[in-house]
Amino acid sequence: MAEMASTIVPAELGYLDVPLSIHKRRWRSAFVTIYCSRAFQSFFQSVSDNNGFKLDQRTLTQLVKEKSLGKLQELGGVEGITSALKTNAKLGVCGNAQDVGHRIEAFGSNTYKTAAAKKFFHFVWEACQDLTIFILIGCAVLSLAFGIIEHGLREGWSDGGSIFLAVILVISVSAISNYRQHREFDKLSKVGSNLQIEAVRNGIRLHISIFEIVVGDIICLKIGDQVPADGLLLEGYSLEVDESSMTGESDHVEISQSHNPFLFSGTKVVDGYAQMLVTSVGMNTTWGEMMSQISSDTSEQTPLQSLIHRLASSIGIVGLLVALLNLIVSKIYYFTGKTKDKHGKKEFNGSRTKVHHIIIAVVGMVGTAVTIVVAAIPEGLPVAMTITFCYAMRRMMADNAMVRKLSACEIMGSATTICTDKTGTLTMNHMKVSKFWIGENPVEEDYSSISSGLLSLIREGVAMNTTGSISGTGFEFSGSPTEKAILSWASLELHMDLDTLKNNCVIQGVEAFNSHKKRSGIVIKRKVDNTMHVHWKGAAEVILAMCTSYHNASGDIFDMDDVAKQELERIIQGMAASSLRCIAIAHREVSAEEQVDPEQKTLLKDNGLTLIGLVGLKDPCRPGVKKAVEDCHYAGVNIKMITGDNIFTAQSIATECGILKPGQDTISEAVIEGVQFRNYTPEERMEKVDNIRVMARSSPLDKLLMVQCLKQKGHVVAVTGDGTNDAPALKEADVGLSMGLQGTEVAKESSDIVIMDDNFASVATVLMWGRCVHNNIQKFIQFQLTVNVAALVINFVAAVSAGEVPLTAVQLLWVNLIMDTLGALALATDKPTKELMENPPVSRTEPLITNIMWRNLLPQALYQIAVVLTLRFRGSTIFGVDDKVQDTLIFNTFVLCQVFNEFNVRKLEKKNVFKGLLTNKIFLGIIALIIVLQLVMVELLNTYADTERLNWGQWGVCLGIAAMSWPLGCVVKCLPVPQKPIFSYWEVKKYMRTPRFSLTNKRNRGENTMNHHTGSSPIIYTIEELRIQVEQLRIIKGFE
Repeated sequence: MAEMASTIVPAELGYLDVPLSIHKRRWRSAFVTIYCSRAFQSFFQSVSDNNGFKLDQRTLTQLVKEKSLGKLQELGGVEGITSALKTNAKLGVCGNAQDVGHRIEAFGSNTYKTAAAKKFFHFVWEACQDLTIFILIGCAVLSLAFGIIEHGLREGWSDGGSIFLAVILVISVSAISNYRQHREFDKLSKVGSNLQIEAVRNGIRLHISIFEIVVGDIICLKIGDQVPADGLLLEGYSLEVDESSMTGESDHVEISQSHNPFLFSGTKVVDGYAQMLVTSVGMNTTWGEMMSQISSDTSEQTPLQSLIHRLASSIGIVGLLVALLNLIVSKIYYFTGKTKDKHGKKEFNGSRTKVHHIIIAVVGMVGTAVTIVVAAIPEGLPVAMTITFCYAMRRMMADNAMVRKLSACEIMGSATTICTDKTGTLTMNHMKVSKFWIGENPVEEDYSSISSGLLSLIREGVAMNTTGSISGTGFEFSGSPTEKAILSWASLELHMDLDTLKNNCVIQGVEAFNSHKKRSGIVIKRKVDNTMHVHWKGAAEVILAMCTSYHNASGDIFDMDDVAKQELERIIQGMAASSLRCIAIAHREVSAEEQVDPEQKTLLKDNGLTLIGLVGLKDPCRPGVKKAVEDCHYAGVNIKMITGDNIFTAQSIATECGILKPGQDTISEAVIEGVQFRNYTPEERMEKVDNIRVMARSSPLDKLLMVQCLKQKGHVVAVTGDGTNDAPALKEADVGLSMGLQGTEVAKESSDIVIMDDNFASVATVLMWGRCVHNNIQKFIQFQLTVNVAALVINFVAAVSAGEVPLTAVQLLWVNLIMDTLGALALATDKPTKELMENPPVSRTEPLITNIMWRNLLPQALYQIAVVLTLRFRGSTIFGVDDKVQDTLIFNTFVLCQVFNEFNVRKLEKKNVFKGLLTNKIFLGIIALIIVLQLVMVELLNTYADTERLNWGQWGVCLGIAAMSWPLGCVVKCLPVPQKPIFSYWEVKKYMRTPRFSLTNKRNRGENTMNHHTGSSPIIYTIEELRIQVEQLRIIKGFE
């Protein structure tokens, strides 16, 4: 039985039944060896298949997603993961093309799969949904059918076929315009998503695109940064992140190496700084899974676009009513026998009239009614809006302004106040140490007078208490402009060796800098003697209040009595008055017991410090900023500077930039500090806010209060911001402007427009573009309504009086096509001019169609009506031509009148409409194209357009009549207009109260609103907006 026994050996491909007979023992051993070797080979193959890395992507993804500390320890902790990914914890990855490609092949790239973009045919289908298109197609089908029945296929197809062709052209133009807008938004979205991330590669800190990040990269994070991928904390201090985008929880999450080292893509850093190891990128992150299910909505409509659509619908309704009235009158005329055919006989003779003749007559009446509808409906207004916004966005991008919210383009035209930062916006943000004081004495360029002990203390404080770094042999500095300036000074002037100092000390605790506390601190232990030292750095008056003694250049320590403190305060004020940013550095040696609280957490002593020195940083004003401020003032826009700097520095810079007039000081309350504004009562704030020009030492809460007060007083407020804490003010403002270079990702996401070069001159350019967009839209509205009013009245009068319309449906579709598309493009390409800055901001209550526009368009429309009706009823007699040529003269004259009128609408108020014409080559090219197309339409496409060829004399007559619109326009502009709107129908008071300037509609969060009273006037919020506001205020209060 022993010989017949068997064993089952598990193998990769199944089970092997091996008899245990004596003569087959060797076979058994051979089979076991083979299958075991295959199993081991399969296991090791799965490990080595991942391009040589010891961990696969699935393990890394699950590790972070599940926040598994146990699994992390099994894999050797963060150090083990770093080693498995072939990353040096200090130097980062190699970073060459081969290494990066190898990692992308193993773990993927940091890109997301998004929903497929809308195809062109989607927009074609959308264009076909228009009611007018359905009516025209139905009319074309009937016209085609009855035309073929009556005249045969060879001649009967022309009318219906022409309408079909015109409809196809209209649909094509609309679809192309919307498709181009969609693509434009996609391009801008990609630009906005291409964040620059600071990474460590080959020992050098460098900025790379977020899309270039690979697994194994070491990423540097600071306050306001977006975590670009999933990863683990390598090292960091006081790191807190906002994971609400992932979990929905508003509480900030503390990240630490011992309890929670896991970081998720898409979350935001709200405090501290750190370095992280990237473990998952792109679609392998939790954020990537979410992004793959979200498609960006590029169909945003601005409030003005919505209003334009309502205006177009209202005009269309008027057209439908007029067409219906005309249809009723025409039927009454027909069935009472008052209409006659070409031979002078009655068209309707009761029962003797054939049914198909009656049907043809009714179809003709319907065709006439449709023609009136076509004449009335301003299809070009939405197209013009699309073209105007697309062109403006593209040009603004070229002018260093990336539009994130389309409505911001138009709202900037109404801005009455701009609240701006100082550093980086008004100044160049290129700081340099220009003064250094130790105690009460300045230290010149020769630093040999400083004692060696004090010099070592300065170097240690600068090297350890910084978020910047030095890389390369050529001293390449990274970090904030302030950090880079101080590091550069300490390295080049004081001969500081950053790496040596960091290696000689162990960091025990850190307090990261934020804009509320305006200070940063660090506690270290020196390896040489195990002594503990605290170093502080920050705003001079903040650090000075923490000090009880100070050093002199010899290293001696003196008590800081009231006299010494006043002298140091005088020095600080003197540096600030010279436009210097004053930074103080202080130190204290402490015992280990002093640095630990009862809960064993490290504390940083912030009292009893010894002042080491005062550093003065010079940040010169940007070239051209004074001119930009003057232009804004000239345009009726107030500029307010809100900064965290010392009040004397702020006052000096504001005077240099032209924000503050010489002689204005704190007595007139033009210059105040944030705490002063904050402590005002609501009534005092409302009373004084208009007079404030500079607010120094301000917190994010102060900026938010300023914006709220200004909005309550009726101002349209634009706010610039670059920090995470600026997000509440950016959201609260009518237009939020974030900085593209120094701005955090939180600030950019909260803003409507990103200023790519951080320059205030670009803010002034955005203001001009906002006014230009509004002005160009008003031009086209005036132009379009002139066409529609004239065409509607002409066709209705002619149809009622003569039973026929002088302008056919095809001809009117042609007019709408070339005027709506080409005309809109011609007027949309007018660039901003200085003339726009001569006018005050566009009022919130100003009607969409102003009195000036009515004054301009009504005389032109009346002139065209008079000319065309004269040609309709007396043209044959005056020019001695037949009806066919007469109708062609009417059509040609009407089109040329629009061409000449397009020159008139270039300037709504100026008489000289040709000024700057030669600089707009697009306008001239489009006018030339329209004339050429009209020439082709009249001379070559006679069958399609139902026209006859004209001779030179007849063309001259048409041009002469059309050219009369120029002197008419000049004369009309001499007429005064009343201030009060003529028609209140198109006033936008109700519209302005809700959708355009309240947070509710600016953010499109819904329609359920409630009033939140602050002071005397209400601000409108949605419930969701209130939740966000409360959360933002909670964040700010947390800093306090």
